Amino acid sequence: MTGLRDAVALDDPVGESLRGHHAHLARRLGGAVTYIPGVATFSAVSAEPDPGAWDDLAKLLGPGEFADMFSCPVMPPSDWEPVFVLEGRQMIWAGDGGPDPSRAESDSGVVEVGVESVPEMLDLIERTRPGPFWPRTHELGTYLGIRDGGRLVAMVGERLRPPGWTEISAVCTAPEARGQGHAVRLLHALIARIVARGERPFLHVAEANTGALALYERLGFDTRRHVTFRGFRTP
Repeated sequence: MTGLRDAVALDDPVGESLRGHHAHLARRLGGAVTYIPGVATFSAVSAEPDPGAWDDLAKLLGPGEFADMFSCPVMPPSDWEPVFVLEGRQMIWAGDGGPDPSRAESDSGVVEVGVESVPEMLDLIERTRPGPFWPRTHELGTYLGIRDGGRLVAMVGERLRPPGWTEISAVCTAPEARGQGHAVRLLHALIARIVARGERPFLHVAEANTGALALYERLGFDTRRHVTFRGFRTP
């Protein structure tokens, strides 16, 4: 399993993903890289970009377009309009007291959801708002769900994929299905899959989401660092 010495890849999870596992979903120009439309709005420049890298990103996205810089610590030029700022944490799974892989994999109520379920996935996201999710976001990795009477009521999936790591994202449960342990079942199942392929789970969570923070800590996630999420609009 990936060791903590390899956690440096998590300092630039978007860039590391787009240059590696998600290269087939990337658009590049000079020192800038971003996801193709419909998959994600995350973009990246180098940790110490020259002004040309921001020009490259502006050309990639087009004028007046949204650039989600995620946890990138560097700031764009002053003519880029700020859209949002959100304080959060990056957490990594410590591997202690984790899921029993055989039990997690045998949970018959957990099913894979993909392209055929996109309308349901988008509806669930709209009702729960766990974070950004687009019509092709499911292409980032595996998504698992739980159905009740055939209807998708809970979901979790894989997002960023820096070398040796997989980000868990889109953790959501429909309001009418909460309190039944669906999120825990799904997280156990996804963690087991990630660990089985020799990678390590990590995730990001808003600082204000105290309920989610408590849940992730109970499941064995530790805070690696505090981050600030930022979005901008190109000039």
